[in-house]
Amino acid sequence: MQTVTNLKDNLSFEDFKAEVINDYRIAVISRECSLLGRREVLTGKAKFGIFGDGKEVPQLAMAKAFLKGDWRSGYYRDQTFMLAIGALTPEQFFAGLYANTNLELEPMSAGRQMGGHFVTHSLNDNGSWKDLTAQYNSSADISPTAAQMPRLLGLAQASKIFRNVKGINKTNFSKKGNEVAWGTIGNASTSEGLFFETINAAGVLQVPMVISIWDDEYGISVHAKHQTTKEDISEILKGFQRDKDHKGFEILRVKGWDYANLVETYQEASAIAREEHVPVIIHVLDLTQPQGHSTSGSHERYKSAERLEWEANHDCNKKMREWIIESNIATNEVLTEIERAAKRDIRQAKKNAWNTFMRPIKKEQQDIIPLLKKVAKQSVNGVFINKIVDHITKIDEPTRKDLLSNTRKILRYTIGETFEDKIKLHDWVNNMFTINQPKFSSHLYSETQRSNIRIQEIKPTYNDDAEQVDGRIIIRDNFDTIFNTYPEALIFGEDTGNIGDVNQGLEGLQEKYGELRVADTGIREASIIGQGIGMALRGLRPIAEIQYLDYILYAIQIISDDLATTHYRTKGKQKAPLIIRTRGHRLEGIWHSGSQMGGILNLAKGVNLLVPRNMTKAAGFYNTLLLGDDPAIVVECLNGYRLKEKMPNNLGALKTPIGVVETIKEGSDITVVSYGSTLRIVEETAKELSAVGVNIEIIDVQSLIPFDLNHDIVKSISKTNRVMIIDEDVPGGASAYILDKILNQQNAFEYLDSAPKTLTAKSHRPAYGNDGDYFSKPSAEDIFEAIYDVMHELNPSNYPKLR
Repeated sequence: MQTVTNLKDNLSFEDFKAEVINDYRIAVISRECSLLGRREVLTGKAKFGIFGDGKEVPQLAMAKAFLKGDWRSGYYRDQTFMLAIGALTPEQFFAGLYANTNLELEPMSAGRQMGGHFVTHSLNDNGSWKDLTAQYNSSADISPTAAQMPRLLGLAQASKIFRNVKGINKTNFSKKGNEVAWGTIGNASTSEGLFFETINAAGVLQVPMVISIWDDEYGISVHAKHQTTKEDISEILKGFQRDKDHKGFEILRVKGWDYANLVETYQEASAIAREEHVPVIIHVLDLTQPQGHSTSGSHERYKSAERLEWEANHDCNKKMREWIIESNIATNEVLTEIERAAKRDIRQAKKNAWNTFMRPIKKEQQDIIPLLKKVAKQSVNGVFINKIVDHITKIDEPTRKDLLSNTRKILRYTIGETFEDKIKLHDWVNNMFTINQPKFSSHLYSETQRSNIRIQEIKPTYNDDAEQVDGRIIIRDNFDTIFNTYPEALIFGEDTGNIGDVNQGLEGLQEKYGELRVADTGIREASIIGQGIGMALRGLRPIAEIQYLDYILYAIQIISDDLATTHYRTKGKQKAPLIIRTRGHRLEGIWHSGSQMGGILNLAKGVNLLVPRNMTKAAGFYNTLLLGDDPAIVVECLNGYRLKEKMPNNLGALKTPIGVVETIKEGSDITVVSYGSTLRIVEETAKELSAVGVNIEIIDVQSLIPFDLNHDIVKSISKTNRVMIIDEDVPGGASAYILDKILNQQNAFEYLDSAPKTLTAKSHRPAYGNDGDYFSKPSAEDIFEAIYDVMHELNPSNYPKLR
């Protein structure tokens, strides 16, 4: 696109006027969506509203500089931008407010997120990539403040990779790395650490990123003087400004109501980022928020009369209107007609969206009432049932909750009764859940042929004279094969590049594949994960390394809120198959114990959590994951790098199945379930138990998420009739998760002759040193005695009490 000035130079004045007038029309339409959207929330038709009023004009300027192939990682006030690039219609805007679950009608999230969260579709229905260079792209928004920033870093870095790494098939993903990643954020959210972490990383990496900071002086009700040093974010970021001797950012400032200067500023920023791969910050000042932060409150409560008057006078739409008239682009009458038409069109769009949303539910209401009346006639409790039927009939705008909740109450009145219409009502209720539950629960993981669980196992094979090598050699040589096979694969993290990671699992690979593909990063776990998410969204296959499992806590918010929900919140229309590599287990100390499993299990549903017991299994997981579409965390055993393993002859080809357990020792007395480094202690203890006549069956979980899809553990329990879960995580962590799966999903109760047992670490985090580990986590003696006690309870004469 051209600037306003260039448009005037190169186009006829009539064409120039038409362009400006069309921009104003979009601004007015967006404002009307905000105003009417707020009313819909206050009437109860929508649950919550957060709108883009006051930010319209700068978003028009951003849209003019935004090219096909570019990416947005934004803020939940960017509706004008989405309207301007043609990725959102007013009717879709209202469908989002009403949480319509039809993806065609509500393409932003199919009702899974509240309004104001925007996305474009990167995938076809079968999970294959669209041509991302032929469309405008928006990564799926999330609500947590500043959490869009780490992902933005990766979206921008992908352009650098596409421009500079040879051999990648870029057809659908990039045009010579010329794409810009555009980020938006509110001024108050720049107080978050994620913002500063990302800014620092982008300055180091020098990636094509343009960050717009919408500054309306407030963060919800809190003024900038409580948010930002000097009350001015670009002022305190001056140290990041590039100069002739230092790389850094270009920092631009512009008034948010000045249409002409906004357009020119965004064109300048686009050129710098696109051509030079230099990040740019645009501080957009003097913005307003006419309706306050959200529908949950009124800004009149915290803004002075003087501030409210200033906002009324400096509203960006009002100022643009004045400029248009002063510049003889359009008359007051023309603009008034645009405004009237916008009000009329938005009212109609709202009406259409509501009617479309309600139509199928009302049909379900009409369809079920005759059956309910028949049930009432045949039940001895017909009087009570008819009261509920009358209630359902009178609901003018029902929800499915209204229909199901009341219908299920009717079924209670028919307990003990048997007649055909009652069976039909049961079927109707079950069918409603069958049809509707997936609308809210599907696509947590890939549902295509590229789902990780569909990748078939290939076992390691060995030469007859296979050498025993350190585990690190297996993982290193497997990565070597991966990078040689997949040009789009890359790995990055702390100490990952030059020294080949702290355990030398990447030894020599940076020298072989270059600093862009095997890269060192700063100490900044959240933005490391963000790099991976953004690059995965753009078709690369990143492996983000978090040095130790304990450090993943720095990034758990990004993993939980962004990565784990990407596929779900887009209903399968975006994917981020990021692989997170880390290591843990059995290291001493509170912050190096590697036992955060309970937290990860509960916070990272949507991400596979894989716990290989050795490096061959780990190598197989990486090979599997590179063929699948689901993100994953692989936790390598920290004490496994120097342990000897046979060297497979099919590195790169071997594949460890995901969601499948492995029985590594058969036995008859008790099923013992564990994973990771603790498993080796169980294996050693099995020999000692055998000496006293106890024959245990050992099962390696391998994959915590997903867990034992074939229900092999319960098959083992049906043979042994006993189970013990041994885990180095704290009580109630992974052991409770595993036990819940075995008892409640696999229904193991019917096979148990003894109470199921768990043996875990102590409630505290492990203390430092060998003794600290011994007294904090299950030892070989703890395992022996716990299993022996179960056998003593079963047969005291054969297994006398130990102590």
